[in-house]
This record gives sequence, C-alpha cells and structure tokens, in this order.
Amino acid sequence: MKFNFARRSFAACAMLGTVVCHGADAPPPPEGVWTGKGQAGFLSSHGNSEAKSFNAALDLERYDGPWKHALDLAGLYGSSAGIVSAERWQARWQSNYDLTSTLFTFGALRYDHDMFSGFQYQASATGGLGYKILNSNDTKLTAQAGVGYRRLRPEELVKDDRGAVVQRLPGDSNGGAIFTAGLDYSQVLTSSTTLTNKALLEAGSGNTLITNTLALAVKMSDKLAVSLGYGLTDNTKPPPGLKKLDTVMTVNLVYAF
Repeated sequence: MKFNFARRSFAACAMLGTVVCHGADAPPPPEGVWTGKGQAGFLSSHGNSEAKSFNAALDLERYDGPWKHALDLAGLYGSSAGIVSAERWQARWQSNYDLTSTLFTFGALRYDHDMFSGFQYQASATGGLGYKILNSNDTKLTAQAGVGYRRLRPEELVKDDRGAVVQRLPGDSNGGAIFTAGLDYSQVLTSSTTLTNKALLEAGSGNTLITNTLALAVKMSDKLAVSLGYGLTDNTKPPPGLKKLDTVMTVNLVYAF
C-alpha cells in the first residue's frame, strides 16, 4: 500500500512536469560561488489559547564545472498550552557529477532528528544515477535513484494525561541497505510566482520513509518572497501507538542570495 502511494506521488510529479512547455534551455548557473535562499516563519497566539510555532530552512548550491553541491538545513518547533508538540531538525548534503548534459551520478548524506516521529534519528548515505528530464528557463524536472545504507533508532514516547512527553524509551539502533529515489520539480508560473515540489523515498527493511514538500512562492522583490508550503513525512513502521503520517503547512518569508 505504501509503495503504491509512493509510486503515485512520484508519477504525478513526473506527469506534472511533462505537460508544461519546455521553453528555452536554461542558462548556465554561476560557478565557484554559493547561492541559495533562507526562509523562516513564526506564529504566536495568546488569550483563550496559547500556541507557538517556528520553522526555518536554508538551501545552498554551488557549481564547479561538472560538479554541483547542495546543502539543505531545516528546523521545526511547535508548542501548544505549554506542551511541546513538534521538534524536528534535518540536514542533507548532495554532490552531483555530470556525465552528460542530462545524466549525472550523485552521492548524498542525510540526517533526520525528529522528537515526535518515533525515531530518535535516521541517518543515511546513498549514491546512484540521476537524469534531467526537463531543464528550461521555466521548467525543471530531475529524477534520481540509487542504493545506500541507513541507520535508525526507534524510541517509545510515554505521555501524561495532558499529552506531554514525560519519558523517552530508546530502542536498539539498527542499520541496513536501502533503495532511494527522488524527484525535484520547479515551474515558473508567472514572472513573480514559482511552484516547486521535492519528493524523496528511502525504502528498507526497518522502515520506509517518504517525504514530499510542495511550495508556492510569490516574489515581492528580487530578493524577497512569500512562500506557502505543504509538507508530509510518512514512516511506514513507527513504534506502536504513533501515527505513520505527519503533515505541516507553513507561511514563510524567503530571502534569496
């Protein structure tokens, strides 16, 4: 069932990219410098109810000849009525090497520390091949697949009557081989509006992880934009009593550099 969901998600993203116009080939990116964007969002409510949430992300890229390096960092924190309900920290590094104008090989490292997923951490090292399906000024769609190794540590969360976590019971760490696949899609809709979607699958015997991040960004200037995002994280084998699917909606201010 989960693999069917993953296939439908990946197929839908691929179909979305193929129905738009190709347009002119994308110009070469600047070389030898780091470019990227940082974004953050904050919510605080007081009165009859009290809630706070904060999320931030930093995405960096660098091109050096046939090499492309990318670093993605993200954090999420949320509390309601004084009870922490979300805390997640993520880091990902990927290096690509172009074999041709459309085919590349990649190596990636990922670390995910989520205090409420049922896994104290998930860390992986993967490698494989990728293909630039579309690469125009307005439309980009890249697919990749490969294999690797992942270690994870499940944990049981003990909660009190209010729902606050009062104890964490870590299980044994385990590791094994995984299959990985990913899609990275972006579409310029207007001169000021861009739609992006990033999907990742890591399938192994201990757990299958599926993440998908959809965002719509509207520029206010050359550097500033407002982004509306929807993300999901699906772990197929969390510890007993925990849900498999987590979703989050964000409204962020984005700064490009």
